[in-house]
Amino acid sequence: MVFHPVAGVILADENTRLIVQGITGREAATFTKNLLDYGSKVVAGVTPGKGGLEVYGVPVYDTVQEALERSEQRENLKRTQFASIISVPPSVARSAAFEALDHDIKLLVIVTERIPRKDVIEMVEYAEEKGARIIGPNSLGLISPHRIKIGMIGGPAEDVRKAYSPGPIGVMSRSGGMTTEIANLLTLHGIGQSTCVSIGGDPVVGSNFLDLLPLFEKDPETRGVVIFCEPGGTAEERLAEYVLEHRVSLPIVAFVAGRFVDEMPGVRFGHAAVIVEGTRGSTRSKIEKFKEAGILVAEHLSEIVPLIRGFLGS
Repeated sequence: MVFHPVAGVILADENTRLIVQGITGREAATFTKNLLDYGSKVVAGVTPGKGGLEVYGVPVYDTVQEALERSEQRENLKRTQFASIISVPPSVARSAAFEALDHDIKLLVIVTERIPRKDVIEMVEYAEEKGARIIGPNSLGLISPHRIKIGMIGGPAEDVRKAYSPGPIGVMSRSGGMTTEIANLLTLHGIGQSTCVSIGGDPVVGSNFLDLLPLFEKDPETRGVVIFCEPGGTAEERLAEYVLEHRVSLPIVAFVAGRFVDEMPGVRFGHAAVIVEGTRGSTRSKIEKFKEAGILVAEHLSEIVPLIRGFLGS
């Protein structure tokens, strides 16, 4: 990826303006209200054929082009300040993503799940050509506490303010719900978060642990990262290989869920990506690779906080 975030933040900050593709859908309308309540700047929505409507005061347009042009004129914005949240039926997710990318939006957060894998691959490849980044699909979004929330992550604003707090620890998780659980665990123990990302639980996602780690490494506000892993896929093994090869100094704490799946080959666990065939992708393989790379492995969720305090010196 060639997308470069603003120095000191990961992916987005309080100046990022959001458009919501599919805003008139029930789910999208709900999280739009939650975003506004949290203080995120949702400036436009897009639903073909629904132009002229409003959703919680957010104007709706028929096309991304019109949404961007009207928002730029209204607030004197630059195109690079926009991000799009995509919440549309799986059959039209590819066209929605391509429309956003064709109009130079550099960050797409795709909430939609069950998108055909071929479509996802084409979306990710096109984003790379455009120098853009995709989070998801099947992602609840991301948050930099007290700065910006993008997507459904954390739910209503009052719940988000309780669970998330600003601080030095990044969080990446294949599970959207566990992103919030881990942030809440840290917040309860007085440890804040820099940026938390739900990378998505589908077999193919736009940005995995390995794609995002270099951004956390460059962020002066991040002093460590927690990752929540599941069985299936090889992103974790590749992350461990990267950490070892590049001698990554940023401390990483990993929790690997679903260890019982190793004893039940072919069984799915939660997300579509969580299916293990053979050894690679198993929880055992991930844990072994993590330990070889010097990544700290928490045997239980309760161990995450002591491990973090160990390298924070608190």
